[in-house]
Amino acid sequence: MKLENGNSGSIITHHGFTPKIPESAFLCEGVRIIGDVELGENVSVWFNTVIRGDVNYIRIGDNSNIQDMSMLHVTNKVWPLIIERNVSIAHSVTVHGCTLKEGCLVGIGANVLDGAVVGEYALVAAGTVVREGFEVPPMTLIAGVPGKVIRELKPAEIERVKSTPYNYINYVAEYRKEYEQYLQNNKQ
Repeated sequence: MKLENGNSGSIITHHGFTPKIPESAFLCEGVRIIGDVELGENVSVWFNTVIRGDVNYIRIGDNSNIQDMSMLHVTNKVWPLIIERNVSIAHSVTVHGCTLKEGCLVGIGANVLDGAVVGEYALVAAGTVVREGFEVPPMTLIAGVPGKVIRELKPAEIERVKSTPYNYINYVAEYRKEYEQYLQNNKQ
């Protein structure tokens, strides 16, 4: 195991796998990324999130955002974690060995378990538990413990789900701008 401390987080090589992180990715303070993990372009990973590709692989698609204090993990040799492009994972979410299809949004404090599939532009409500192997249809709202499909999303809700990744791309631009200003103001 090899630990590399970056400016923002820690990138940990595990079993010969070093996470692949493009220059366009944004990692906040306290982030830990371990093992067989690949981030797409413009992915943002926010404060104190852990992405553990230690016993299987994790792939995160372009423009996705993983918000503060989330936990991403896999199941040993059974379930990898696949996050397609434009996915939003809200604060304090656990996603474990599942597939999150393009553009879906997983709400604050939700849990998505092994073998589950969240469909395109679906919305997992805050606090929901998506049980093992459950398939969430595209463009639907799922809520509860265990999660149940409540209804199809309304057009305005679909637009909100679709816009969230781009909001986070804008937040990253603001953070980077402020950081550059900080560096300029603190040159010695």
